[in-house]
Amino acid sequence: MRPSGRALDQMREVSIETGFTKHAEGSALIKMGDTHVLCTASIEPRVPSFIKGSGLGWVTAEYGMLPRATNTRMRREAASGKQGGRTVEIQRLIGRSLRAGVDRVALGERQITIDCDVLQADGGTRCASITGGWIALRLAVNKLMKAGDVVSDPLVDPVAAVSCGIYAGQPVLDLDYPEDSEAGVDGNFIMTGSKKLIEVQMSAEGSLFSRTQLNELMDLAEKGVSELVEAAKAATA
Repeated sequence: MRPSGRALDQMREVSIETGFTKHAEGSALIKMGDTHVLCTASIEPRVPSFIKGSGLGWVTAEYGMLPRATNTRMRREAASGKQGGRTVEIQRLIGRSLRAGVDRVALGERQITIDCDVLQADGGTRCASITGGWIALRLAVNKLMKAGDVVSDPLVDPVAAVSCGIYAGQPVLDLDYPEDSEAGVDGNFIMTGSKKLIEVQMSAEGSLFSRTQLNELMDLAEKGVSELVEAAKAATA
């Protein structure tokens, strides 16, 4: 029995509120159970120096957690003068995951920055950030297309992410914090709507896992990502 009472292949309840902020070209508050992440997309008429003049666009991301996103207060990273290693790793993951679904030629020489701010954390914040980040990106690109600033849709395939792991000896989908903290194996699966893999982060946290178990987790991830992609499409229709 999972602590939440969910079935092994059951996602947490997902809700998406678009247009959550006034000023961003695209924004969405995504809730996956008790994990809540605000994602915004900002369009800028510039690109990093290493691709300037190439005609290619760029999608990047920043990630952060509010001090009371968890059960005890965390110090703001700005107060220490630098980002932690976990923050840097996650925002790089978000950026490269979202770029995998973008035709950067069609985007044109502009940058879209996705900001992912965790309001409340209960496991799977990076996965929620990727899924919500894609929704914010979709909304921002819709504005570019409506204005005629891009000719063809640069978003070639939706991107979403979900966690899976082995908890109490069973493969489970979409781990919340009680499961994540006790799981013998846990992983994050980033995929496209066409079920192509972008990245898999898997680690044994106390017990090893077999190829058969990995395949079972992959099947769960495909199911979860498919559900998230459908939710994202409905939210941005």
